[in-house]
Amino acid sequence: MSIRIGIIGYGNLGRGVECALKQNPDMELVAVFTRRNPTDVSILTQEAAVRNVSEVEEWKDKIDVMILCGGSATDLPKQTPEYVKYFNVVDSFDTHARIPEHFADVDKAAKESGKIGIISVGWDPGMFSLNRMYANAILPEGKDYTFWGKGVSQGHSDAIRRIEGVKNGKQYTIPVEAALEAVRAGKNPELSTREKHTRECFVVLEEGADAAKVEEEIKTMPNYFADYDTTVHFISEEELLKNHSGIPHGGFVIRTGKTGWNKENSHVIEYSLKLDSNPEFTSCVIAAYARAAYKLSREGQTGCKTVFDIAPAYLSAKSGEELRASLL
Repeated sequence: MSIRIGIIGYGNLGRGVECALKQNPDMELVAVFTRRNPTDVSILTQEAAVRNVSEVEEWKDKIDVMILCGGSATDLPKQTPEYVKYFNVVDSFDTHARIPEHFADVDKAAKESGKIGIISVGWDPGMFSLNRMYANAILPEGKDYTFWGKGVSQGHSDAIRRIEGVKNGKQYTIPVEAALEAVRAGKNPELSTREKHTRECFVVLEEGADAAKVEEEIKTMPNYFADYDTTVHFISEEELLKNHSGIPHGGFVIRTGKTGWNKENSHVIEYSLKLDSNPEFTSCVIAAYARAAYKLSREGQTGCKTVFDIAPAYLSAKSGEELRASLL
C-alpha cells in the first residue's frame, strides 16, 4: 500500500515535492490544496485532485501525511498547529530562532489530536542540523562553522525586489574563500559575519529609477545587507532571465576539534552540499521525512518531532535487513 500524500501550497516547493514523490514508489500524491482557484493550478500528477484549501478537513481520512509548503515564514506557525489537528504533517519552517516556540505549539496540538508533526525539515535546518549535532557529539571539544552558498537567497532576493525602483533582482550568498580555507586547515579562526560571507546582487531597474539611490538602499538595509560586503550589478531583464533564472544553493558545515591527553591531535569534520535547485533538494528531504511520519504514526507515536528525534532507518523505504546488508 502506498503512503497517501497531500500537499498544501503549490509554489516552487510544492512542485518540488510532487517531483520528489515520483522518485518514491511507496508514496502517492492524492491531493493538492491551494488558496487559488483550483482550475488555475496545473499539476503533473494526473490522478491527484486539486482542491481549494477550504476543503482540506474533508480529506482527513484520505491522506496519511500532509506536506505543508507555506509561501512565507509567517504561514507555517499558523498552518502547522492547525493542520496537525487532522493530519500527520511535515513542514520546512526555517526561522532558527523561533523553532523552540513553533515546536511547543505543534507538540501541544499534535498530542491533543494523536498525530505526528515533523517540523523544520530541509537542509538548514535539517541535514545541516544533523551534521552539526553528530559532529558535536563526536568531537565535544571543538568549534562549529556553517557557510552558505554560493547560492540564491530567496528571502534576500525578495527584499531587493521590494525596494522602490527595482523591477526584478536576485541575490547570491557567497562564502569568503580565505575564511573557509582557514577553517578547513584547523586554524579555528574567530570570524565576524562580514568575514564569513559576501553578498552579490543582480538588479533590474524600473525605467527612470535612480541607480545610486537603489544601491545605497540595498547596501544599508538592516538585517539583510548592512553587515556584509555587498556588490550590486545593474543588468537588463533579458540578462537576468538568461543567467540568473535558477535557484541553486548549498554550503558547508564544519567542526574542528582536538583529541589526545594533551589535545595534540586535530580533526576536521566537513559536510557539504552543492544544489542546482534548492526547492527540489529540500523537497527530497521532506519526502523522506514524510515516510518517517507515516511509520511513527503507525507505531502509535504522537507529538512534534525534529530531525534530531528520528532514527535514520525511518527515512528509508528499505527494510532493516536491506539496510544492514547494503549500507552498513
